[in-house]
Amino acid sequence: MSRKRRLIGYARVSTTQQDLTRQLKALKQYGCNPVFSDKASGKSLAGRPQLELAIEQLRKGDQLVLAEWDRATRSIWDGLHIIKSVIEAGASIRVLDRSYIDLDTPMGKGFMALFSAMAEDERERILKRTNEGRRQAKARGVKMGRKPKLKAVQLAEIRERLANGESQVKLAESYGVHRSTISRGQA
Repeated sequence: MSRKRRLIGYARVSTTQQDLTRQLKALKQYGCNPVFSDKASGKSLAGRPQLELAIEQLRKGDQLVLAEWDRATRSIWDGLHIIKSVIEAGASIRVLDRSYIDLDTPMGKGFMALFSAMAEDERERILKRTNEGRRQAKARGVKMGRKPKLKAVQLAEIRERLANGESQVKLAESYGVHRSTISRGQA
């Protein structure tokens, strides 16, 4: 008796502010069980334990199902690694928004490599636009990053109190900050 083909889903969003709901719904409607998900950058495979687990679960005849290819990766090399890992497991890949691609054919594998390259290109363009926006904002005087925990006046007081022998731990408690904040404020 042959084992029933499993549909193993994988979803990913880049940030905790983004929502997985749309992808999870599509994967469940397709019949995926289990479904794995990560909230991490698609830049590399590092830091995405659920993708690794999904691929490890694959057995001969199973299918890794993605709502969109760029949810798996935005790197051509990582894309090729995923394809290779899936093929070595004897499984296949189904991308719901690219249902015309059959990974079981050489042409399908070529298309997946092409889509990996396109996803990587899109990631680089997003990065370029983000950096350009950041550069323009800085030129307009917009302050980047979070607000400092201590004002310049407080830092001056801290330096003076440290010079008078007060401990960093005591100063941290008195200003309601971590000791490392006091330590960095000395520089």
